[in-house]
Amino acid sequence: MELYTDEFFMREALKEAQKALAIDEVPVGAVVVAKNRIIARAHNQTEKLTDATAHAEMLATTAAANYLGSKYLTECTLYVTLEPCVMCGGALAWVQLGKLVYGASDVQRGYSLIRLQVLHPKTEVISGVFAVEAKELIDKFFKRIRE
Repeated sequence: MELYTDEFFMREALKEAQKALAIDEVPVGAVVVAKNRIIARAHNQTEKLTDATAHAEMLATTAAANYLGSKYLTECTLYVTLEPCVMCGGALAWVQLGKLVYGASDVQRGYSLIRLQVLHPKTEVISGVFAVEAKELIDKFFKRIRE
């Protein structure tokens, strides 16, 4: 079995972010990986679904849990283009996510802005994977809506 890198899976999350951008959603994309295989993909759909909780991370982890038939994702890695917000961070704690890899930091609403432990204590975190590319998508979106 070929082993894929964090960069490979983040590229897949960036593809999801592009899908969000194409439908005028904040361009955040996510994939959930188990045993070196993508088991769920999602992008932000808050506008489409008129649901403020329809963030890429929430949709992807729900799909992954359904796929696995388990509410826990202890053996999974979530790749997401933007640092999860506090809501998503809390959800990741509840699913006991094994590993979180994100691209750009969210300096306004990211979970790391909270002083308390938001993620599950055993969740491994890697940040900054394709951060520049992820931030460029976000900047492109907000520039477009401000014009």
